[in-house]
Amino acid sequence: MCASSGERLHSHHDNVLELASASHSVHKQTMDIQEHLPLAPLTTFGIGGLARFFARARTVAEIAEALAFAKEKNLSVCILGGGSNTLFDDAGFQGLVIKIEVGGITLERDGDGALLVAGAGESWDAIVARAVGENLWGVENLSAIPGTIGGAVVQNIGAYGAALSQTLAWAEVYDTQKKEITKLSGGECAFGYRDSIFKRHDGRYVILRAALRLLTALAPDLSYRDLAEKFKDTSPSLVDIREAVIAIRKNKFPDMALEGTAGSFFKNPVLPKAQTDILASKYPGMPLFSLPESSDTKVPLGWILDHALNVRGMRIGSARLFEKQALVIVTEKNGSSKDVAALAKEIQNRVRDAIGIAIEPEVRVVAQ
Repeated sequence: MCASSGERLHSHHDNVLELASASHSVHKQTMDIQEHLPLAPLTTFGIGGLARFFARARTVAEIAEALAFAKEKNLSVCILGGGSNTLFDDAGFQGLVIKIEVGGITLERDGDGALLVAGAGESWDAIVARAVGENLWGVENLSAIPGTIGGAVVQNIGAYGAALSQTLAWAEVYDTQKKEITKLSGGECAFGYRDSIFKRHDGRYVILRAALRLLTALAPDLSYRDLAEKFKDTSPSLVDIREAVIAIRKNKFPDMALEGTAGSFFKNPVLPKAQTDILASKYPGMPLFSLPESSDTKVPLGWILDHALNVRGMRIGSARLFEKQALVIVTEKNGSSKDVAALAKEIQNRVRDAIGIAIEPEVRVVAQ
């Protein structure tokens, strides 16, 4: 979310109305709002200039106070989670960046499973580890994805045959239009492939908490080819699947301790059947994937970049396509957003010119 600020916050939480008063001035603020804070360390890309203003919000009241500050100063607002899907511009952000650090995890068991509820600032992979440790099925295929649960919901993260939308029961959000806190069901979140109501209405909602519906019954999802091959003669446990997914990701993605990346930079194209039939006839070996949220077909962009364009390892300045996975853009330490943007644009142009498909970034690019 990067948009103009919200107004007052009406809810059952704390004394939010008082804290979000429009007359709330800089001199009366109780939270720490920093100035000229480096953004690069807050993202897995390790890129970005300075935030004109920056605040960490650990409670609903602090979110309200930060939004009131932005309204008073007429600032644009950027909501940040774990920074694993964000590219900040080298020039920084001239508004207010609010890093959501709402915490807390609860687990409520019932007859056939449990409801795991977590604050938006909690680590996504820590939540997956908790679910596996509690012997609960549903998110194990999404192991080792960096970021927070708030960002995971916005993005509708997916990997290895699974998507967050399959387990989300509800998300508690602050609606900046209605000026209230409410819960949206999984259906109301309008999930699609790497998409949700939160992306389509950027700026309206701030995610506070999310609830995952998990199961106790054995429910391994081995639809992903590498998992199917590994476990073809066995019945894997939750721990087995989690460890296998972590190993697959380690082999396909760069070491973020050494290089900057946000993982897959582009979305896989989702196309109607008539269009995918044409591509399949042109590239007989190309795999195609059905989507649980759509009647269309997902085309593997990584396969196209490898087999049709042969661009794996392509470099512009400090940015390059990762040698083990062409969907991934990596950067050197102290890399440049300009180089990433130039490389991304070149890939978009080549795909369009070669096969007539317009591809979209999966990574959120923030500039002001």
